[in-house]
Amino acid sequence: MEFNEKLQELRKKKGLTQEELSEILYVSRTAISKWESGRGYPNIDSLKAISKYFSVSLDELLSCDAILTIAEEENTQKEMHFRNLVFGLLDCSVAIFLFLPFFGQRVDGVIQEVSLLSLTEMETYIKISYFMVVFAMILWGILILALQNCKSTLWLRSKDKVSLGLSAIGALLFMISLQPYAAMFTFIFLLIKALMLIKWA
Repeated sequence: MEFNEKLQELRKKKGLTQEELSEILYVSRTAISKWESGRGYPNIDSLKAISKYFSVSLDELLSCDAILTIAEEENTQKEMHFRNLVFGLLDCSVAIFLFLPFFGQRVDGVIQEVSLLSLTEMETYIKISYFMVVFAMILWGILILALQNCKSTLWLRSKDKVSLGLSAIGALLFMISLQPYAAMFTFIFLLIKALMLIKWA
């Protein structure tokens, strides 16, 4: 008997509705419906709660293969959550460019270190490019942090690529325009992201 059939049987023996069981397990009714229809498995914590409430062992609820599948899925979700957190925070942290002296400008033959907001002795189109890249990275970082639970295929396929692309554009722009501190900082972020993707590929 599969897990979904066992769960249905256990619930009905107790005379519970899906709504009542969801309240007991502190999950949504939709989750119970999904589990009972065989469209997914609960996470480890929910499985323990089911096992405890119905006084059955995990072995009785699931086969060894199912337990391994759940553990692998949970591990993958934790890795993705950690990666999203790192990517989002790295992208958002370029906000320090706005306030800390990462940029050089020549004033009366002397190079001064200034923040992006204080950068005045620079061609307008270059300054606008800096702002566009920095704000794009900050916005994308906020989106990554805010949409961690989004399951859209398009979002899942594009979020890391766009983040990498923005970091690469930023690093290249700062290198070409001879801003070594900003370029180095952005390149380090790009390197961290690339290494994380390679590790979990």
